[in-house]
Amino acid sequence: MESDKARRTRALWASFVGTGIEFYDFYIYATAASLVFGQVFFPPGNPGVQQMAAFATLAVAFFARPVGAAVFGHYGDRIGRKATLVASLLTMGLSTTLVAFLPSYAMAGWFAPFALCVLRFGQGFGLGGEWGGAALLAVENAPPGWRARFGSAPQMGAPAGFIAANGLFLLLGLWLTPEEFAAWGWRIPFLLSAGLVAVGLWIRLKLGETPEFKAALEEAPPPKVPLGEVMSRHRAALITGTLGAVCCFATYYIATAFLLGWGTKSLGYSMQAFLGIQLVAILFMAAGIYLSAWLADVRLDPRRVLAGGCVGVAALGLVMAPMMGAGLWGIAAYVSLLLFAMGFVYGPLGAWLPGLFPPRVRYTGASMTFNIAGVIGGGLTPLIAQALAMRGGLQPVGWYLATAGALSFVALLNAGFRKTR
Repeated sequence: MESDKARRTRALWASFVGTGIEFYDFYIYATAASLVFGQVFFPPGNPGVQQMAAFATLAVAFFARPVGAAVFGHYGDRIGRKATLVASLLTMGLSTTLVAFLPSYAMAGWFAPFALCVLRFGQGFGLGGEWGGAALLAVENAPPGWRARFGSAPQMGAPAGFIAANGLFLLLGLWLTPEEFAAWGWRIPFLLSAGLVAVGLWIRLKLGETPEFKAALEEAPPPKVPLGEVMSRHRAALITGTLGAVCCFATYYIATAFLLGWGTKSLGYSMQAFLGIQLVAILFMAAGIYLSAWLADVRLDPRRVLAGGCVGVAALGLVMAPMMGAGLWGIAAYVSLLLFAMGFVYGPLGAWLPGLFPPRVRYTGASMTFNIAGVIGGGLTPLIAQALAMRGGLQPVGWYLATAGALSFVALLNAGFRKTR
């Protein structure tokens, strides 16, 4: 019989590796949208308008994510975490791999962006069931006093997936000419997704169910409609968790997708230089994730650490324009600080959001809060930021980011008042 230590180690690896692969899939799309999708999949014209159209396709997945959260959450709360996590990974991986085979606008006209949006919907649908299940896999196997640190395992998959995705794009930019990269080189990361997904499936098929899910089934039969129970009995937790996670998404997609597009197309830096900055800066995000999880377990609690991260993000939003205008060193410092703060508004979510819901509806509740927050904070953020920057430069983008930080801070503060009462 498998020991508790072996079970926990297996769960942590499955949570980390599977989420890293899923986020790799999601990030290669965001990176390609920032660099080439505008000219590949949309009519020739104003580059800024093409970029906005490419960013608009990013939003499709965010609106698909709550749908995926409802569907996968339903089965995750009724039949178990393992089978649902396998299905979510398979859905995401197939959608990502097929992007590599899409025709360009020059070849197929408006069918090209339509097919791109369909596959982007599939990506979002799969990811909608991924994060919540991976977080539960970690925290529901955690020993006492370790929930935030165990819950940071799927969060660490985010920087790992980012490094793999952007590192591959950086290498392709060094190996290929700009013409080769735009013609066919960008398709390679999408093709490689198939192999990575096979590895993730192999790891997850070896899993068992979590102790807390087994205990919940012993106490009572699973809910017939988990989403209905969340909406009727846990509505306040759903709203609070959603608003508390908005800052996380706004921060990430401004720091990566938007600033990558702005830096290469408006500020004139090379793709390789900017990707190099982001690859270094993502290490600060990983450090922020672990430090925040440690603080949440040992010194404070997840809610207080998240609130502190929101204050940091809001402050950094106010200095975006001057720091981004201070040359490559200023940009490197700004992106590193912003992603470090991102670690503090992301790392403790793995413990905080599942903790808002009982085990019988936890998959649905955690997934819905996280993914609705993605719609609000991330779905349209690159598009809105691009529109704001085209009209007024980076200063209004910074205000937008600061507003997202303030919104989540107020939600977290309100959660503390409700808990005290």
